[in-house]
Amino acid sequence: MFGGGGGLNPRKMEQMMKQMGIDVDEIDAEEVIIRTADHDLVFSDPDVTKMDARGQETYQVIGSPEERERGSSGGAETDADADADAGGAEIPEDDIEIVAMRTGVSEDEARAALEANDGDLAAAVEELE
Repeated sequence: MFGGGGGLNPRKMEQMMKQMGIDVDEIDAEEVIIRTADHDLVFSDPDVTKMDARGQETYQVIGSPEERERGSSGGAETDADADADAGGAEIPEDDIEIVAMRTGVSEDEARAALEANDGDLAAAVEELE
């Protein structure tokens, strides 16, 4: 039915994707962590491909994950997440200054609005205007 080599030539496939405006890049990832409400899926030494199709980025992760208890995967990100869950999220000073300048409020009020809106600049400005 289909004649030939059992699939598309990789070079031809790459050429077709470029013509359609799709860029594909391999990412040299050491670890990928997917956090769910119940647990973490940890991919050690995965194959990660990033596909950019006209501004829409898609990531493909290939590997076998290890399921771990949520937050037990280690690393600096876990520590930061624990601080954020405990209410110790750091709001960057630049963000505080931007909100304060844009709305004309004090830096303390700007910080409070940013904290109330999980660091979302636009939502903090909207709340204060």
